[in-house]
Amino acid sequence: MLPTEIKVGHVFRYSYLWRWQHLEGREEGDKDRPCLVLALVATLEDGTPVVRVLPITHTPPSVAAEAIELPAATKRRLGLDDERSWIVLTESNRFVWPGPDIRAVENESGYYGPLPPALFNEVKRRFVELARAQRHAATPRSK
Repeated sequence: MLPTEIKVGHVFRYSYLWRWQHLEGREEGDKDRPCLVLALVATLEDGTPVVRVLPITHTPPSVAAEAIELPAATKRRLGLDDERSWIVLTESNRFVWPGPDIRAVENESGYYGPLPPALFNEVKRRFVELARAQRHAATPRSK
């Protein structure tokens, strides 16, 4: 099922477009991946919400401060695989919700579930630090 309502702090499945792919002129990501709804960043005149999402990847960060590892217990609770994974803080996709790149998750809500509040607060805090230091790039997606 596809998620219909925005749940900030929840993880969902999405065809994430990496910044390097966007700079190559691509419009589609290579694969669907878990992503975190970080924020509802705007509402258009017609009431349509715009969100910012962060990718979750198995690739370890080259700079530890630029990502946050998901604890194994959180991954198990969300129903993700057993490999180590990180939430990337240095880039995001920004798009009109729900957008064409959201993918179904096999449960009633369409979400894997929420991050624990303490972990989500740490993600937000570190994201803001990087954004203020201009170490974050947002990639706009479909309107």
